Amino acid sequence: MPVSDLRGILQYIPRFRDRVFVIAFDGEILESENFPNLLLDVAVLRSLNIRVLLVHGVRHQLERARSEGAPVSNDDGAGVTDQPTLRIAVDAASRLSHRVLEGLASVDLRAAVVNAVTAHPLGIVGGIDHQFTGRVERIDAEMLSLLLERGIVPVLPSMGFDGEGHTYRVNSDAIAVETAIALKAAKVIFLCEAGSLRIDGKIVRQLSLKDAEAAAQKPPSSLARNLALKLGWAARAGHGGVPRAHLLDGHQNEALLTEVFSREGVGTMVYGNEYEQIRRAQKRDVKRILDLIQQSVRDEALVPRTRADVLAHLDDYWVLEVDRNVVGCVAIHPFPAENMAELACLYVSRTSENAGHGRKLVAWVDQIARERGIARLFALSTQAFAYLQQKGGYTEAAPEVLPPARREKYEASGRKSKVLVKEVTPAAVASPAG
Repeated sequence: MPVSDLRGILQYIPRFRDRVFVIAFDGEILESENFPNLLLDVAVLRSLNIRVLLVHGVRHQLERARSEGAPVSNDDGAGVTDQPTLRIAVDAASRLSHRVLEGLASVDLRAAVVNAVTAHPLGIVGGIDHQFTGRVERIDAEMLSLLLERGIVPVLPSMGFDGEGHTYRVNSDAIAVETAIALKAAKVIFLCEAGSLRIDGKIVRQLSLKDAEAAAQKPPSSLARNLALKLGWAARAGHGGVPRAHLLDGHQNEALLTEVFSREGVGTMVYGNEYEQIRRAQKRDVKRILDLIQQSVRDEALVPRTRADVLAHLDDYWVLEVDRNVVGCVAIHPFPAENMAELACLYVSRTSENAGHGRKLVAWVDQIARERGIARLFALSTQAFAYLQQKGGYTEAAPEVLPPARREKYEASGRKSKVLVKEVTPAAVASPAG
């Protein structure tokens, strides 16, 4: 791993130290070739003093049993669970829990399978008795916290128990979410068998709680049912106070660590309490800005900038942070003699597109210009001119409107950028009381 990657990880460690991550494995992932790699990732998390709790399902194993002729009444954790299905599910859960314990022992982690889920029958729904299908009634957070404090990894199968010793099959994602809520976890992470979340053919990296709920309730035709259900559980976690829920492809090597310790991630994050701010850039942000815009520079959408260029005009730059990660930037270069300013270096990370961040940065420049009494903004663009016209209220103009110093640089560049201008509406002045 490059030293720069290690430095990137270090910024997350203070934030996550002694916090709880609940990780839910689909049954298929426990039998995949990548499962040992995921347990190595879990060991890395534990070495950083992150408290980890594992939950696993058995749907894949029930599907296989049904295909082999076993009397399985349902395989999705939500339908009817009759007595034969329950027996098969209990056997499968026991085998998988043992597999998890073996794997954790191989990476030198202590673990325990615990009966921390109190469940009640789901009951009669729609006139159908769901028999041994259960719902979470209570999570024994005190017992789980005690294990976590002592460095033991709790393992929860998709089973719950009532006060009379009855066993119920419970959806593993429901157990993961309710456990995360009970423990006030920092994250609940779903290692899925369905792959990456795509909506209308595009990989979705971030979803607000509202958008996740909408996709879960009315999923696009392109969204796999399993992922739609997980989005519903992710939304439930957010409403319960869990700040972040992540959907990851459990077959992808290093997906867990990359998602947790990188700005872009490789899965889909559902955020419940997005921490977002636009602030003035600082020296420590210069490298982040240059890294952020490098692809756009290669595409000739932005002019190249060096570290010295940015440092020389650092007071002109602003960055947009989401969850302490810089995902966007913009600059406002003043031309006081002409009472004008240039909107420049507008960029939003491709992993954070379609979240309204570009509009916020454009509006921020408007606000700064208004506060400074600037009469007109201008921008030069080779590729984003349509966006600035449609979303920012800019109109195309001739190069002659540019301040002389800027026009000289414009003509020398040979980029033939479109020139866009926008009149700044003066700030409203409160009328004196009559």
